[in-house]
Amino acid sequence: MAEGPDSSAPLSAAKDRSSAGVDASPMPAPTLLRLVSGDRPRAVSGRVAGAAGTERAISWYPVSVLTTTDLDVLIADTENEILRVIAAAEDERTVELYGMVRYHLGLDREGPRGKRLRPLLGLLAYQSITGEHQRALPGAAAVELGHNFSLVHDDIEDRDVERRHRPTLWTVYGVAQAINTGDTLFTLSRLALYRLGELGFSDSRVLALMRLYDETCLALSEGQFIDIWTSEHDVAMSVEDYFDMIGRKTAALIAASVEAGAMLATEDEAVVEAYRRFGWALGLAFQLNDDLLGIWGDEQATGKEPSDLAKKKKTLPVIYALERAGAGDARRLREIVQLAEPTPAQVAEARTIIERAGGRDYTRQRARAHRDEAVEQLRRAGVVEGEAVERLRLIVVSAISA
Repeated sequence: MAEGPDSSAPLSAAKDRSSAGVDASPMPAPTLLRLVSGDRPRAVSGRVAGAAGTERAISWYPVSVLTTTDLDVLIADTENEILRVIAAAEDERTVELYGMVRYHLGLDREGPRGKRLRPLLGLLAYQSITGEHQRALPGAAAVELGHNFSLVHDDIEDRDVERRHRPTLWTVYGVAQAINTGDTLFTLSRLALYRLGELGFSDSRVLALMRLYDETCLALSEGQFIDIWTSEHDVAMSVEDYFDMIGRKTAALIAASVEAGAMLATEDEAVVEAYRRFGWALGLAFQLNDDLLGIWGDEQATGKEPSDLAKKKKTLPVIYALERAGAGDARRLREIVQLAEPTPAQVAEARTIIERAGGRDYTRQRARAHRDEAVEQLRRAGVVEGEAVERLRLIVVSAISA
């Protein structure tokens, strides 16, 4: 597939962009989703372990989606691409370092490895336009590696001791090695993009993707700064301020993941923009769902205990309740969230106050509104045939579980 002309216009994760990419006529997307049952596939030789076409329960994926082995192949191929990047960098002196990388990514064993949501969305965006996904794999690997560098650092910053049902990296290897492993993941994510050139994309197209990636990582770091600063300094945050923070911290990366897939597939600016808006709305919905799970979630389902109140995190349910609760409830809630180590009874009391003030219902309402906006933007892209739109819509709807 020949690549079309490039554009040198600057990119921004939060505003209009010019885009150029692969010269391809719109093709119907292949059927991607179907109800199935089975274990997570191994990432070996680009194939799913097990007989091709057999239906298996995907118990590792924590949302109720319709899917087939096609989706398994996207995940397996992404993980193989990641392993390719790791293998190219590893030598006999750094075996332990890349062992830490594999440990955090869950590529050292069979079992839960995370949802791989961001690379999947990018690959699905690319595939919905071009009909195949292989040429977009370096971008998918870069997105997942970059996302995971932020998770390693986030676990240290939040002092989280468990992720995906096992000890976090820093609790096993220490803070210093975990910080270095996070830095390694970031660097690997950039190296992953270079293989796009080997697959026929021009240097200018690769540079455009790198700029998008760098701007997105900067936005993520800015959002994390705001999150940490307000938690440590007891700075009041409005609902509007909160949406600015999660836009930088969460929505920007999901939007960029989807946008990157579209940028590689088409030079139609309207299509790329619709996909970006789809990713942005989904990212906001995803974070608000996480806010609900952080207070009311099931640890067995999420892999993390619902500890946001105990950790004084100012998520949307708390912020909304502080703004809307009666004077007595607001004062008591503020007292509890400022405690260094609230008791289980105090955390339960805070949950009750938030619910009484409408924080839980408001957050769920906003999550669903952004979910619906994501579905609408997917429809506006206009390049996916109707059956595929419905299946992608089911992924979006099912992702909002709280």
